[in-house]
Amino acid sequence: MSLELLGMIMLGLLCIAIFVGFPTAITLLSLGFFFGWAGFGWERVSNLMVSRYFFVMSNDVLIPVAIFIFMGYVVERSGILDRLFKSIQIATGPIRGSLYLTVLLTCTIFAAATGIIGASVTIMGLLAMPAMMKAKYDVRMSAGVITGGGCLGILIPPSVLLILYGATAGVSTVQLYAGAIIPGLILSGLYFGYVILRTNLKPSLGPPLPKEERDFPRKEIIKMLVTSVLPIALLILFVLGSIVTGWAAPTEASACGGAGALILSAIYRKLNWNMLKDSIYQAIRTSSMVLFLMCGSSLFASVFALLGGAKVIENFVLGLNLPPAGFIWLTMLVIFLLGWPLEWTEIIIIFMPLFLPLLPHFKIDPLWFGIMVAVNLQTAFLSPPVAMAAFYLKGVSPPNVTLIDIYWGMGYFMVLQIMALLIVFLFPQVALWLPRVVFG
Repeated sequence: MSLELLGMIMLGLLCIAIFVGFPTAITLLSLGFFFGWAGFGWERVSNLMVSRYFFVMSNDVLIPVAIFIFMGYVVERSGILDRLFKSIQIATGPIRGSLYLTVLLTCTIFAAATGIIGASVTIMGLLAMPAMMKAKYDVRMSAGVITGGGCLGILIPPSVLLILYGATAGVSTVQLYAGAIIPGLILSGLYFGYVILRTNLKPSLGPPLPKEERDFPRKEIIKMLVTSVLPIALLILFVLGSIVTGWAAPTEASACGGAGALILSAIYRKLNWNMLKDSIYQAIRTSSMVLFLMCGSSLFASVFALLGGAKVIENFVLGLNLPPAGFIWLTMLVIFLLGWPLEWTEIIIIFMPLFLPLLPHFKIDPLWFGIMVAVNLQTAFLSPPVAMAAFYLKGVSPPNVTLIDIYWGMGYFMVLQIMALLIVFLFPQVALWLPRVVFG
């Protein structure tokens, strides 16, 4: 049996194992080691495994992953989001669709503070969905707003996805963060525009809050906004501003962000031993899973390349004689379909290395390509049948909110995400302008 055929069998078994539901990291490690041993012997694959693990563990680009995840869990458990949601809800109460706008604004701010998708959808489901049902808001649109807004953390910095893509593609995380800011704001703006248009065309979708629920003195409302929005806004500006302007590397900025989140928790009197212990535990658990995936993927990709599998895929794609645009949309389609059964971490770590070597042939900027992937993965996160955002929301919603309602509501926001993907594709400067202005 040729080494190339061995590599393709290896890739096929990986896809089957993932779809069946085997643990991804263990599957990667096992397949990489077994096929490496079958292809070029015990000693060589053992040395390769050690070198790959050492490479991943010594990669300082991945250090901010654990710290940003810790920062996100601290912010989540500190009550900041609850206070933020309530203050914006009261301030926007007289406006049609105020709860929709409150959710979107809160999710945009929360995405810039944490980047943890599941937590954002879950917390917004707990806070907003009962209030929306009480105010007689449209169930499907409410579900779409919560899931669409909750997924903004995939794209908006400090996105962990962009850190992993940068480590995989060899692209500066700082430049990726700068490139993602404008597309993230455009996508959020599309959500706001859609909600405002729909609620003005059909006011019954989102009536204003009853006066008794928003009857607060103006000074009290301003005080609530200042004490909830200003601290988290300063934290976001400090972390992202220091990264984008070059004052601090992502590692230093993430450390300052984690310290800032702890200070805010102390100010809001939520910092205690149990909260700190739980945040550290969850951060260790999540980051260990991500980094173990990186180690397994590194071994798998190295063995796959040595067996000639990567060359087979490269020759196949090049044999299609696609133009650059054709290659881009073929890749986007594959990523979109992979987003049905897989988490974004698996897509970035396992499948991105198959596409990245082809970018120079088509003269595609890997930074721009990374932003396209990030926008696309938001679409995949909302696409049935395996839409994780839908299951996060269903798990915390009232019983009358069905999975079908959530799917229907997410459909409109998937259309908006595709529009954002087209904007980034047709106007690459949307993603490239800020990195070039800041970094030259």
